[in-house]
Amino acid sequence: MYYNPFYSEIFMNKQDILNAYSFRHACKVYDPSKKISDEDLRFILETGRQSPTSFGLEPMQLVVVKNEEMLKFIGENCWGVGTKATDASDLVLILARKGKTLQEGTAHFTKMFREIKGVDDTIFNAYTNFFKQFRTSDFDLNTERAFDDWAARQTFIALGNMMTSAAMIGIDSTALEGFPMEKMSAYLAEKGVLNREEFNLVAMAAFGYRLEDPKRPQTRRPFDEVVSFVR
Repeated sequence: MYYNPFYSEIFMNKQDILNAYSFRHACKVYDPSKKISDEDLRFILETGRQSPTSFGLEPMQLVVVKNEEMLKFIGENCWGVGTKATDASDLVLILARKGKTLQEGTAHFTKMFREIKGVDDTIFNAYTNFFKQFRTSDFDLNTERAFDDWAARQTFIALGNMMTSAAMIGIDSTALEGFPMEKMSAYLAEKGVLNREEFNLVAMAAFGYRLEDPKRPQTRRPFDEVVSFVR
């Protein structure tokens, strides 16, 4: 369903939104007896799917791990994950397309503009030239590492949105980067989960319900220290 941004019924109370941000914290211990409903999980994943990405290229792939053996391996081999892999209701792998698969002329680039966006020849050619300039000159994505890092940054928009939407319906989350990249990538490739020719594993996220409240309130730098205005 398409929502017109001017429809007042989709607007939310600002304080309710800020309350969700205050509620969210990096959950350390999950209650293994509490599970997220299929409806709520799909809602969280949908906010990730609908997240914006540069040029609308959607380089992210979200993989929900349900396999118990795999969850156990991840928990035992990732120092920053541990029991979250098995105690949280759901563990999501965040994959990012390799830069080389996003380049103008690739199958994914063409699909996104031709099939998904449905643009005509004129618009497609314009986007092709525009992205080439952006890639080679404006953002200097001329090395494999630079291009891959740019793609990975797009996926963190989806990750942040999923954690926020989860908090808004009372579900806890943890963004996870504490894992040996090469070891986990090799394991996931061996299990047929990760195509290393096309994707990189960039992060994980746990979702579920906290076993206990945080021992201290959320801390952040003051607004005026973080935000400045140029007038």
